[in-house]
Amino acid sequence: MSAAYFTGPAVFLADTLFSLYTFAVLLRFLLQWVGADYYNPVCQFLVKVTHPPLRLLRRVVPPIGRVDTASLVLLTGLEMANGYLRFLLQGASITLASLAVWAVMQLIELVLNVFFFAIMAHVVLGWLGTRPRHPGISLINSLAEPLLAPARRWLPVVGGFDFSPMVPLILIELAKMMILPPLHQWINWLNL
Repeated sequence: MSAAYFTGPAVFLADTLFSLYTFAVLLRFLLQWVGADYYNPVCQFLVKVTHPPLRLLRRVVPPIGRVDTASLVLLTGLEMANGYLRFLLQGASITLASLAVWAVMQLIELVLNVFFFAIMAHVVLGWLGTRPRHPGISLINSLAEPLLAPARRWLPVVGGFDFSPMVPLILIELAKMMILPPLHQWINWLNL
C-alpha cells in the first residue's frame, strides 16, 4: 500500500479532531458573547474543555471590552493548524498569508452556520412546543434570540405565524454568498 492510501483517512481524522475542538471554542466564545447562562451544564463542559489553552493565552492576550480576544486568537490558530496539516497531507503548498485568510474564511463560515442552525432549531422547537427544560434548548434560544429580536420588530407575528426567522436566515445566506467567494479568490491570488 502506498502512502497516498492513508492520506484520505489522515486528513479526515485530523480535520475531525480540529473541527470538534474549534467548534467547542467557538461555542464558548459565542455563548459568552450572547450572555448565556454560565452555570448551564453545557457551558460548564465547554469551559472545562477549552480552559487550559485559553488560560495560557489570556496571560498575553487581554480581552477588548466584552470580546474574548484570547478565544479569537485560539480559534484562528486552530484553523490555521488544521489548514496547514490538511494541505500538507494532501501535498499542496500554501503561503502563510493564504493560510491566514483561509482560516478566517473557515471561521466566518462556521459562525454563520452556527447561527443558521441555531435559528432553525429554535423554529423547530417552537413548532414542537417544547419548554426549555433541557440545557441545550436554553443555549439554542440564547444563540438565536439576538438575531430574532430585531427581526421581530420588522416582521411581527401575523395570524399566529412568526415569519421573523426568515429575515436572519436570508441575511445569513446572503452573507455567505457575499463574503466567502471574495475571500476564496483572495486565497488563490495570495497563493500564486
